[in-house]
Amino acid sequence: MNAKKTKDSSKYTIYTDGAARGNPGESASGFSVFDDNGKEVISISFYNGIKTNNFAEYTAIIKALEWCEANLRSPENADLAFVSDSELVVRQLNGKYKVRSSEMASLNATVKELSKWFRSVEFMNRRRSDKGISNVDKKLNELLDRIAEERNKKH
Repeated sequence: MNAKKTKDSSKYTIYTDGAARGNPGESASGFSVFDDNGKEVISISFYNGIKTNNFAEYTAIIKALEWCEANLRSPENADLAFVSDSELVVRQLNGKYKVRSSEMASLNATVKELSKWFRSVEFMNRRRSDKGISNVDKKLNELLDRIAEERNKKH
């Protein structure tokens, strides 16, 4: 995941998504980072194993924050705008909903700690039909389809 440091652009929009087939079930997370000119910087999808959808949603945000810290030239001067279709996770991160599960509380705390690396981080909720979110969602489903196909070939 470590690439060359990206050129100076202080504003980034990051579309994140998590998916689970079953809850818990086979899950994947992903994110796409766009610079302030609307150019895609990177898009990454990864498998989580058997996890819940909320775990996958939080993990997408955590991995995106980690990627940005490692790859943006001046993360301390970056403004990040996260866009997610998970109303629950966004409202938890914005302090509107309580976090009830200890696992989710730990993930929530991790996001808040990682967010300190940047000048600003905001979390917005949009519908899955949003183009950025739907593109990440499509990649996650393709990944989960490939994993299911590979498992079916082994049996």
